[in-house]
Amino acid sequence: MHFVKMHGIGNDYVYLDAVTDPSIERRADLPDLARRISDRHRGVGSDGLILVCRPGAGAASRRAAGCGTHPGAHVRMRMFNADGSESEMCGNGVRCVAKFAHDRLGVRADPILVETGRGSLPIAYETVAGKLTRATVDMGEPILEPSRVPVAVGKLEVAGEHRYRLRTGDDAWVGSFASMGNPHAVFFDADNPGLRGDGLAAIDLARVGPRIERHPAFPDRINAHFVRVQAPGEAAMRTWERGAGATLACGTGACAAAVAGARLGLLDRSVTLHLPGGDLGIVWSAATNHVLMTGPATDVFEGQWRE
Repeated sequence: MHFVKMHGIGNDYVYLDAVTDPSIERRADLPDLARRISDRHRGVGSDGLILVCRPGAGAASRRAAGCGTHPGAHVRMRMFNADGSESEMCGNGVRCVAKFAHDRLGVRADPILVETGRGSLPIAYETVAGKLTRATVDMGEPILEPSRVPVAVGKLEVAGEHRYRLRTGDDAWVGSFASMGNPHAVFFDADNPGLRGDGLAAIDLARVGPRIERHPAFPDRINAHFVRVQAPGEAAMRTWERGAGATLACGTGACAAAVAGARLGLLDRSVTLHLPGGDLGIVWSAATNHVLMTGPATDVFEGQWRE
């Protein structure tokens, strides 16, 4: 089975062409395949598996509100984390899906429309020597009502406007929540003094991340992001992704962090977020309420997966 490995600022996935071969999507063992192919010692190695499929997933691809659907989507994305769990959306991954569609499937529309669990997302792009290199994704409107993220706020403590305190063992974190089709908790240095100075770099994600991800307030688990604001238009961020662990980047998480920061008065609506794998530009439009994410999409290598 032919595969392509790509990354968006270090957030790496293995991509399979289920447009040319739809039988790939019909496999009953996709969660197990994701675990095996993502294994960094015995497999290709990645943060997960993404299938590029024929469009037409119907209601399943539009279950999250806040993002309209567009008729005539060109491809559809299904995304599995490294632990085999299926997620609704991946911001860095969807840019690479657009690259796959453009470079390998011959899609030349601009924007390219990709169906996701978040809805159909229009993706504008830039090319170099005929290859897609950079893309801007209209991520739609953020979901901010805690019950729709979803977050059971009754299991947390109110810590201010749009702020909640959660306790994990001996730790206490003050965070804000948003969904970009998948759930995010964002913790800023303004509310968590341990993240100031060198604290962001020193945080033990392997210890803290799983405790937050599986806190009882998060029925679908959650992605956790830790942010140090450097200026109104700039911040540094580290991430623990549900189902994948510590990753070099999270596109939907960067969008959630930008929105949460603007809501709290900590960030402007147009920001650059510095992630371990690289930078993303995020704009939360006051006119449309949509979030636009801009970043690169990069080939790593391709090969044959033998079973």
